[in-house]
Amino acid sequence: MLGRIIEWSVRNIFLVLVMTTAVVAGGIYAVANTPLDAQPDLSDVQVIVFTDVPGQAPQVVEDQVTYPLTSALLTVPKSTVVRGFSFFGASFVYVIFEDGTDIYWARSRVLESLNVASRDLPAGITPTLGPDATGVGWVYQYVIKSARHTLDELRAIQDWYVRFQLTTAPGVAEVASVGGFVRQYSVTVDPLRLREFGIPLSRISQVIAESNRDVGGRVIEMAETEYMVRGRGYLRGTADLENLVLRAEGGAPVRIGDVARVELVPDERRGIADLDGEGDVVAGIAVARYGENALAVIEGLKSKISEISHGLPEGVSLEAVYDRSELIERAIKTLRNTLLEESIIVALVCLIFLFHARSALVAIVMLPVGVLVAAIAMRVLGMNSNIMSLGGIAIAIGAMVDAAIVMIENAHKHIERDDGSRSRAQLIIDACREVGPALFFSLMIITVSFLPVFSLEAQEGRMFHPLAFTKTFAMAGAALLSITLVPVLMLLFVRGRIVPEQMNPVNRFLIAGYRPLIDLVLRHKWPTLVIALAILLASAWPASRLGSEFMPTLNEGTLLYMPASLPGMSVTKAAELLQQQDRIIKSFPEVESVFGKAGRALTATDPAPLEMFETVINLKPEEQWREGMTIDKLIAEMDAALKFPGVANSWTMPIKARTDMLATGIRTPVGVKVFGNNLAELEKVALEIEAAVRKVPGTTSAFAERLTGGYYLDIDPDLDRLAQYGLTSGEVQDVVSMALGGERITTLLDGRERFGVIVRYPRELRDDPQRIATQVLVPTASGAQVPLGEVAGVQVRMGAPSIRTEHAMLAAYIYVDTRESDIGRFVEQAQAAVVREVSFPPGYYATWSGQFEYMQRAAAKMRVVIPVTLAIIFVLLYLNFRRVTESLIVMLSVPFALVGGVWLMWLLDYNLSVAVAVGFIALAGVAAETGVVMLIYLDHAMEARAARRQAEGGVLGDRDLREAIIEGAVERVRPKMMTVVAIMAGLLPIMWSSGTGSEVMRRIAAPMVGGMVSSTVLTLVVIPALYSLIKQRQLARKPPPAALPVEVP
Repeated sequence: MLGRIIEWSVRNIFLVLVMTTAVVAGGIYAVANTPLDAQPDLSDVQVIVFTDVPGQAPQVVEDQVTYPLTSALLTVPKSTVVRGFSFFGASFVYVIFEDGTDIYWARSRVLESLNVASRDLPAGITPTLGPDATGVGWVYQYVIKSARHTLDELRAIQDWYVRFQLTTAPGVAEVASVGGFVRQYSVTVDPLRLREFGIPLSRISQVIAESNRDVGGRVIEMAETEYMVRGRGYLRGTADLENLVLRAEGGAPVRIGDVARVELVPDERRGIADLDGEGDVVAGIAVARYGENALAVIEGLKSKISEISHGLPEGVSLEAVYDRSELIERAIKTLRNTLLEESIIVALVCLIFLFHARSALVAIVMLPVGVLVAAIAMRVLGMNSNIMSLGGIAIAIGAMVDAAIVMIENAHKHIERDDGSRSRAQLIIDACREVGPALFFSLMIITVSFLPVFSLEAQEGRMFHPLAFTKTFAMAGAALLSITLVPVLMLLFVRGRIVPEQMNPVNRFLIAGYRPLIDLVLRHKWPTLVIALAILLASAWPASRLGSEFMPTLNEGTLLYMPASLPGMSVTKAAELLQQQDRIIKSFPEVESVFGKAGRALTATDPAPLEMFETVINLKPEEQWREGMTIDKLIAEMDAALKFPGVANSWTMPIKARTDMLATGIRTPVGVKVFGNNLAELEKVALEIEAAVRKVPGTTSAFAERLTGGYYLDIDPDLDRLAQYGLTSGEVQDVVSMALGGERITTLLDGRERFGVIVRYPRELRDDPQRIATQVLVPTASGAQVPLGEVAGVQVRMGAPSIRTEHAMLAAYIYVDTRESDIGRFVEQAQAAVVREVSFPPGYYATWSGQFEYMQRAAAKMRVVIPVTLAIIFVLLYLNFRRVTESLIVMLSVPFALVGGVWLMWLLDYNLSVAVAVGFIALAGVAAETGVVMLIYLDHAMEARAARRQAEGGVLGDRDLREAIIEGAVERVRPKMMTVVAIMAGLLPIMWSSGTGSEVMRRIAAPMVGGMVSSTVLTLVVIPALYSLIKQRQLARKPPPAALPVEVP
């Protein structure tokens, strides 16, 4: 069938060229309209449930909100993990779903469960769904700067103008605010004045809430005109609040201004932002919607910022502090340059080997058409152009032209031997039909052998599926073009004076070097095989010394410094420490800018306690760095400079950190999760693990979350004393929440802005337990007011600063940071240390997480995937050769290809990782292809020799076999070396690339380059020896031809 397709293509040149033109046009359209990104979105499908619980302690939040929600959400279909976070005043529940789950379906199912769970929550507490954002959706961060405005004015501009306008940009799920001060009206009461007038605190709250409203009175008709009736009652500022009447006796009103001070003050802060260590700033974080293209979102944001900047007050400007579009553009530029270099090198290889410019044009024209086929497939499937999808094309470039150059070379051979009896078209058809079907199969082997990569799942699957898709599309396109477009281009271009093979200097050089070698091999076949086996076994030594990691770190060009400190830190201390750290980081000459955040931004996507810092460090271009400086050296220097007591440093990169935290909850390369039922016991076990891991060589830092390090001022009602005064526990709690907590009563409208109103005692009466006990008053039913200390105990205790759960079980996390590249070996040592030094109480256990968790999953999958790959290759080989022996000979290429790959990995000091495994899978198909090419020529030579002997009436002997092998191997060394050199030349630009994304691509290319070297040696040396032995045995078994009977006259 393949032969008929080749013949049809040559007979229908015009149709083939029209279809090619259509493919080119479609490909150009696809390239122009395919969205760009730096890397595939590695985050899981997540749904966040956020509940605001103002003023409540973490234990109260956990008991009343988080635990009921997490236990209810455990039954959501397709959910894999349910994580709960209980912080001061806020509850977060993260529901992570299986791969491929539609996010909006997931949100609807979570919403169904929330409808049931909400009935168990306290009155007035309403859980809400977080934004429909991807886990790595923080694509753009900015600060609002002005030398003329205060922080509260800048925060108002951000909250009520900038934020709303940027939210309308296409693809933006949410814009969150952090830093500065949120304005609020504070009614600070004087308890002595309240006692003097006999007014309870609750009366102030009641009057303010009832007085701040507008009402409608329908309409009235006057003089044939309709008038809408309004009751105007909105409070407009401090003067309106001060003039509200609490009561009037004898015509003398008592106003709020008589018993309290009304002022505009900053709200309580749970998040701080700093720029370059220069102090507090107001910042915004734009979060991209799930499935949106990051570059398009950022461009939309920039366009919107440009649009609204004219409406900003004079002197106010927006400055970007994190812009992912720079990473995207760098990554795409690296891959595009690599693709261009590869194409030029492969074209030069064709030109040098064929020594005929027109013939080389066949491969040169076919290559971009094949790439455009892959581009069309990417567009149809809705894939982005990123380092992985373009990387798939990059590693396929060399192999794509294999069929074309072998067919061209074969056509040269046919033209050279032509006796003039065939037309030019028939010559091309015969040349293509001779090798085309086998080459088609060999390209299909490369294509199909990569399919097992699709079985990778979770984060590694999302990383490598685009690469597998595009490599498969590119190779499938090349296979299709090899039997359609290539024969047509050969008919058009392979003409003029063709240099005879024996006159080609490259060919003469190859034959001169290869002939003595093949003679030696054929004289010493068994020693050759023994030496080859010894080399194969020797590769076990470097293989045993290779380290392991999940994935090489992608250099994003931006660092994320995430130190963790002890709980209980005040806002003031956090701001001071953040500023010190940022100032130190900014002093490094490689640093462009430093944007630090302590605590959480106002978004459900940021469950960070106040003691958790996130500092984005934008680096200058590497050419501006100090001589000899690398990213690892820079991190080491910064780490040494940032040694603060009680602070554990952790270094990562923004996208990686968000992906890891979502997938496992661990933001460091290695983490330990301890599960149990008691916070104090959990903390004890976690601290033991921290101490054990810290001693392991290679540990940069180990930090166990402190579960009981929070400070509490507990007010415990005394039920007997309450009974004496006729009070209830609830009345005491109301006074505590209002007088001390400053419960929000109502909201004042100021144009388009909204500011809360709180009522509370003066600061000097609520910053000391003794004063709280004596000065805070509880009103009784008789109108008397009793000091709080009379009816309740006031004392300081230790408790949970925050509570973390997973699957409704209490959890403690230990963050372990290491600069060791061999994560696998490091974790083995750490696990051994924990087993030796830590004893777990009944009901408590630990799991290892972070990158290690991914490694284990990927390794388990590879143990299945790699044998399946080899089985697929064998089946395809059998379909091509229809003989088991030939198929097994080619299969030997695979272990010998591993030899070179392993040695090169060891020489380059690369660790085994998923990227390396993908490289070895790709190598298996390519190595098998080179073996197929060798066997094609050996079989052709044998068949030609057998036909000649049959014509002469003789039989094949050992000498014929030897001559056939020399003819098939030596005389046809040029096409074999062309395929190998084309593949290797195509991979070299990846090996020497150094831009963004090259860390991953080099580790895919390294096994392929090393493997192609050893596979080539096998193809040229071992396969002929093995082929000779097998054929000798087959010839020996063949019975000699029976003698013809002699007719006696």
